[in-house]
Amino acid sequence: MRLYIVDAFTSEAFAGNSAGVVLLDSPGDAGWMQSVAAELRHAETAFVEVGGEGPKSLRWFTPETEVDLCGHATLATTHVLGGEQTFTTRSGELRCRAEDGWVSMDFPSDPPRESDDDLSSILPGVSFAYVGRSRQNLFAVVDDASVVRSLAPDLAALRAHWTGRLMVTAGGDVEGIDFVTRFFAPGVGIDEDPVTGSAHCVLAPYWAARLGRTELVGEQASARGGIVRVNLEGDRVLLSGQAVTVASGELHV
Repeated sequence: MRLYIVDAFTSEAFAGNSAGVVLLDSPGDAGWMQSVAAELRHAETAFVEVGGEGPKSLRWFTPETEVDLCGHATLATTHVLGGEQTFTTRSGELRCRAEDGWVSMDFPSDPPRESDDDLSSILPGVSFAYVGRSRQNLFAVVDDASVVRSLAPDLAALRAHWTGRLMVTAGGDVEGIDFVTRFFAPGVGIDEDPVTGSAHCVLAPYWAARLGRTELVGEQASARGGIVRVNLEGDRVLLSGQAVTVASGELHV
């Protein structure tokens, strides 16, 4: 089985978010896929069936669990396969395309809904302009991007709160960047995700409504950092980013 390591949402190696991509000729056993993901230790590893005709089955695993949707590993998979791809996933059918050095992905929109979650134990001393939930993530807005960049959440408190996944965002503070975000997910074994494509399914509808535009550029302000272009089209979000293949080889188990 072919194995690739890809840095996604970046044009440079050793930045963005790294993902494993495993090409399968037939369906893989879930326990085996989880073991491979735990061995590789990337935020997510994608497993895609390439042996048949038609849409390709695609699944994503963190080192601890299978997830319903992963943007950067889908980008990495499309980058490896090239061309136009249709994937069947736990989040429905996803259509993606690799062209001119960019990968575009058609994902379902996931607008946040206001909630009464108390985040004071997770981020002591931080004031929030808005707190909400998407389907599986806590969502918080602060007034200044500098707050986002300097966040140091209590990860144990976050892990114990609902799904243990939180994105915090603010308006952009750099020319050409509309909003800045960080994403913490100890609930699925990821203290901080470097760049989270699926989070932008939540961010896009929120910021489109705030800014009055449907085409936006987001920066995920992790240590590795990354850029995500978004285009809100009704109940779908078109995500775009670049990727770099860092390594390729074979799995022997």
